[in-house]
Amino acid sequence: MSFHVETEQKNSVLCVRLQGELDHHTASAVRDKVDEALANPQIKHILLNAEGLTFMDSSGIGVILGRYKKLQARGGELVICTVSSSVYRLLEMAGLFKVLRLEEGEDHALRTLGEAV
Repeated sequence: MSFHVETEQKNSVLCVRLQGELDHHTASAVRDKVDEALANPQIKHILLNAEGLTFMDSSGIGVILGRYKKLQARGGELVICTVSSSVYRLLEMAGLFKVLRLEEGEDHALRTLGEAV
């Protein structure tokens, strides 16, 4: 299956939309693309839209935690929205919901981050 990552900046929020399988083959592409965008000091938060994410393994968890730590250092937050049940179970088992917030959809998540939709 092919993988695609799309990023869009909305004021201080970097929206990251994932499509396909986030695994050890694709994790570096996500890491590189997001880190390149995070070079912009205006970005304070990341909204990770997992609506198109069909599979994720521990490599994906590592990418998410690494970006979370970068945002935490600059006083920001990483929010995840629109997760499938299988990805939800993985994130829950990994304990990510103890440090990350889950929202229903992208528009709602943007509002909770203080960005108008």
